[in-house]
Amino acid sequence: MYRAFYSLAGRPFTKEIKAADMFPSSSQQECQARLGYLRDNRGIGLLVGEPGSGKTAALRAFVSSLNPALYNPIYFPLSTVTVRDFYRGLALSLNIEPASRRIDVFHQIQGAVLSGYQGKKVTPFIVLDEMHLASTDFLSDLHLLFNYAMDSANPFVLVLCGLPQLGPNSPLFTTSR
Repeated sequence: MYRAFYSLAGRPFTKEIKAADMFPSSSQQECQARLGYLRDNRGIGLLVGEPGSGKTAALRAFVSSLNPALYNPIYFPLSTVTVRDFYRGLALSLNIEPASRRIDVFHQIQGAVLSGYQGKKVTPFIVLDEMHLASTDFLSDLHLLFNYAMDSANPFVLVLCGLPQLGPNSPLFTTSR
């Protein structure tokens, strides 16, 4: 009924909307610009917002704009898994058959990211969604896994996405001294 009244060709608020058809609001454009900065400079970024605010949709729109010859987008929404399961899932996303030992999978992932970046000139663009549900062990291992050349290189882009409790004032990011 509303589609006929407003002369709409399709449903405007469907999850299946194509990235190109999303409304470019000022906040959406700002998010795209910040993700573009992260893409260009590589490293780790944090995207937080209220439920339904469009975080994942913004990421989907951005990822769809990436040149597949230069970027390998990886989307991982399973933040409640164990660190070992995360390593296995990430290895599979990188087209690696994961080894049985965690330390071996760790080295497989680091090697695949580095060889893809240095050899093929393809940067992994990894999105970890729903990270507000992740354990502190999971977050601690992220820091270790994405430490390259004694923390002097970023051959990847990593975006942590979640609800506001994931933000910088969260207990997940505070450290005791």
